[in-house]
Amino acid sequence: MFQEFAIEVAKEAGEILMAQLGRLDSARITKKGRIDLVTEADVQAERHIRGRIRDEFPEHDVYAEETERLDRGRDYCWVIDPLDGTTNFVHGFPFFSVSIALLHKREPEVGVVHAPYLEEMFSAAVGKGAFRNDERIQVSRTTDLVDSLLATGFAYHLAETPDNNIDNFTRLLLEAQGIRRPGSAAIDLAYVACGRFDGFWELHLKPWDVAAGALIVTEAGGRVTDFTNGQSHLFGSNIVATNGFIHASLTSRLAKINAPDLL
Repeated sequence: MFQEFAIEVAKEAGEILMAQLGRLDSARITKKGRIDLVTEADVQAERHIRGRIRDEFPEHDVYAEETERLDRGRDYCWVIDPLDGTTNFVHGFPFFSVSIALLHKREPEVGVVHAPYLEEMFSAAVGKGAFRNDERIQVSRTTDLVDSLLATGFAYHLAETPDNNIDNFTRLLLEAQGIRRPGSAAIDLAYVACGRFDGFWELHLKPWDVAAGALIVTEAGGRVTDFTNGQSHLFGSNIVATNGFIHASLTSRLAKINAPDLL
């Protein structure tokens, strides 16, 4: 029931985004930071998702990017990013997505990542496997870092923080087969799940960036941790997701940082 609902709502939110793609002007784009954008599409999509959850599951909490409001204390909590990859969306670059996860007592139970422009719906539920457009997916079988295609990203406050991921990027660029930076952590995680990427890492993310994608990776047979191989990736600020085979190699090359609890 929860998974089907999340897929349905993600599709609806994707339609809202696609209806505004290429039609935004500067008056409908604001900034949370120097390069951290918010569009009317973000706001409308989140409002729609919140309304659907309120109507269907009024007893559940909601934690979402554009409001960052959490009504604490309930067992079920929906974690929402209505538009992951806003900068991509503003520029018409197709790598943007809707990310919806349902947590039960802080553990992911359902995850959905919908890339509407790419017409791809990734979904998973605990113990039921991971899917892309209704077809079961699995992580890759690559065993060596030198043969791996990796993905990463950089925080919006890149210029203001010493933990900016540039050192990790430079180090791994010389060791992996290649590194890509699509600009949507949710899609990056989904691509690890379906074997397009062998691994992904990033810093300074929030629960709404990773909650859905992390579950999809693990249900596809992959491994997800923080940089120290611990389990703070969901509520901390750094994450590593791989096919499992290259996990030790990748984490051993990442600079360790402290991760505050974000929920």
